[in-house]
Amino acid sequence: MDMDVRLSKLSNGIRVITSSLPHVESVTMGIWVGVGARCEAARMSGVSHFIEHLLFKGTARRTARDISQAVEGRGGYLNAFTQEENTCYYARVAHNHTWNALDVLSDMYVHSRFEPKELEKERGVIIEEIMMYRDQPHHAVHDMLTGALWKGHPLGRPIAGEPATLRAMTRADIVGFVRKAYVPSQTLVAAAGRIDHDRLVLKVSDVLGARRKGRATGFRRVASSTAQDVLVTEARDIEQTHLALGIRLFGRRDRRRYALKVLSAILGENMSSRLFQTVREKHGLAYSVSSSCHLYSESGALVVSAGLDRKRYLKALDLIVRELIRLRERPVGRREMKLARDYVIGQLRLGLESTSSQMMWLGDNIMSHGRFIPPDESVAAISNVTAEDVQRLARQVIRKSRTSLAVISPELPAASGAEMRRLLKGL
Repeated sequence: MDMDVRLSKLSNGIRVITSSLPHVESVTMGIWVGVGARCEAARMSGVSHFIEHLLFKGTARRTARDISQAVEGRGGYLNAFTQEENTCYYARVAHNHTWNALDVLSDMYVHSRFEPKELEKERGVIIEEIMMYRDQPHHAVHDMLTGALWKGHPLGRPIAGEPATLRAMTRADIVGFVRKAYVPSQTLVAAAGRIDHDRLVLKVSDVLGARRKGRATGFRRVASSTAQDVLVTEARDIEQTHLALGIRLFGRRDRRRYALKVLSAILGENMSSRLFQTVREKHGLAYSVSSSCHLYSESGALVVSAGLDRKRYLKALDLIVRELIRLRERPVGRREMKLARDYVIGQLRLGLESTSSQMMWLGDNIMSHGRFIPPDESVAAISNVTAEDVQRLARQVIRKSRTSLAVISPELPAASGAEMRRLLKGL
């Protein structure tokens, strides 16, 4: 799985990385900034996501409509996202509009005006976004889980913040955060598609080369003393019980991340997985049940999510706990290991077919690992994961002391909390 990747660095610290795909018709380009929700003070919770919205609301040269039309009016796609540790603004365009995309993205990055009127409108929009997700129990239960896994820590806060923190933020707060965080030392321009690396470096130097270096933004690290709740619950008048179980883990640079990905595939990432076959197919307790892994700089979580029969969620939780214990106590068979490794490798390969996914791979590699990781290196590492590796990892991390459970349900009798705690003790 060869990728023609080149990486350069401007004198002010901005990095430029490309993956050249001369046979395609498109380019996906992103400006990444190494700042996210965990980099915020408590009173500024949600500011990174707020800024993400505001950069689309007008610059010295363009109105909000001009920004969207400059890309979408040429058949392209323009969007952004905020994570715990990064923010990314990106566009996918036909290759003959590459430099127009860079012009728009760099204009947003450098010249956004943060007009008071637009700021107030977007404040209201984001508060409505927060309320929308709160009304969706499958989203809300994950916010509850992260709050339990990293209690009182920035990683435990919602990325979008809270209505109270958003209402309290001033324009000066927001502009000050941008000046401090949107600096060359933590900025990356990534592009994949029909792109000329040297020409991109020159163009980026023209539009961003004069930016002053600045310092990278830090964040509070998770420690062994960081608090964790065992169980958080909420009663709601809904039809299903929504459950999210999380096990606190190591960070993304830990070599065990490859065994973790295989373990998660075995546990619940597809229709062949143990959770799907047990909870849904055999017992009919859920339509949706799955596992996923989320790794940050120095911490992370293995998460099991399920939407369950409201009257039989305790049975489902018992089955989930049993499957976790089975991973810890019994080695995975040869055939199941091969299927899991093949699934993870297949997902990786399929996920790199588009210019957008390759740009995301480049950006995540550089921002998270400080280097480009060739896909073949990851494939080799996954191929070498053994059943002993998976069981060893399960024994290390599947413990009650690392586990948190969040539940939203219409059925929460007084005895259910004690029963859930009893089931978790089995870990």
